[in-house]
Amino acid sequence: MVYGALDIGGTKIAGALIDSGGRLVARSQCATPAQGSAEELMAAVDAVLDDLAASPEWAGLSCLGVGCAGPVDTAAGTVAPVNIPSWRGFPLVDRVRAHARVPDGIRPVLVGDAVAMAAAEHWTGAARGVDNALCMVVSTGVGGGLVLNGSLHAGGSGNAGHIGHISVEQNGPLCPCGARGCVERFASGTAIAAHALESGWVPPAGAAPTAAAVAAAAREGDTRALAAYDRAARALAAGIAATIALVELDLVVIGGGVAQAGETLFGPLRRHLDGYAVLDFARGVPVVPARLALDAGLIGAAAAAATGLPGAGRGAPGLPAGRP
Repeated sequence: MVYGALDIGGTKIAGALIDSGGRLVARSQCATPAQGSAEELMAAVDAVLDDLAASPEWAGLSCLGVGCAGPVDTAAGTVAPVNIPSWRGFPLVDRVRAHARVPDGIRPVLVGDAVAMAAAEHWTGAARGVDNALCMVVSTGVGGGLVLNGSLHAGGSGNAGHIGHISVEQNGPLCPCGARGCVERFASGTAIAAHALESGWVPPAGAAPTAAAVAAAAREGDTRALAAYDRAARALAAGIAATIALVELDLVVIGGGVAQAGETLFGPLRRHLDGYAVLDFARGVPVVPARLALDAGLIGAAAAAATGLPGAGRGAPGLPAGRP
């Protein structure tokens, strides 16, 4: 028996088959044609499913979870990712279910990508055994998922914990979501690279201007690269502190591509958090890297499918701190 999983974001579309212990036994990935048409995007998803279906483990498929950048509507099975403009109310669950190799008895379970990451970290990762945690994805976008009272809290539509669209600067830059000053506009990989370029940073010859390249420059002491990460860390700290004040947390877990910068991000983040989370009950909440790195979205989507989470969104069961 294996659990199937898709993880669809603005940069990549990944798929995996995962065993009952949370280990990947097959994997496929391609770049996201984020500016392509709705059908071009779906063709990329179908190609990943084709690869998985060619694996011998596919015959043991028991369920299929689909994690996608949000917003999502888990009840309707539709998605409208901020960073994938051609998908607006796109019927992703129905389209995945219609794939020729998906068995008739399997209905894909949709979950937001950051909620999937929270499910994974609570199942086998850094938040295992923690009752109250915020688990974040900082990558092309910024998202989050909440574990409250030992259970994953996805919310009525599956979007609870979407910290990337908390506004941290009243007159800040306009976000694609329509609001101003969102965490995502400061702390996403795209925002970090853009701010560094605007400040005069130049990537090495032949290198793409990515957040990873900015991080490498920051480690070499480039002041403009360091400032770009400090700006991102300040926005993250403000959003995290607001979340701690609202629901009281025991732990914050951060994963995604930008988190691979390590202390280049986490050092200023912890420093700024000390300045924002000043109330007694909010002070000193640990902030740690995700343990499952870049596969957390896949593992969490599989866990969601194995438990039926989030179903219609309300009354969803919590993920146990062991097997799904």
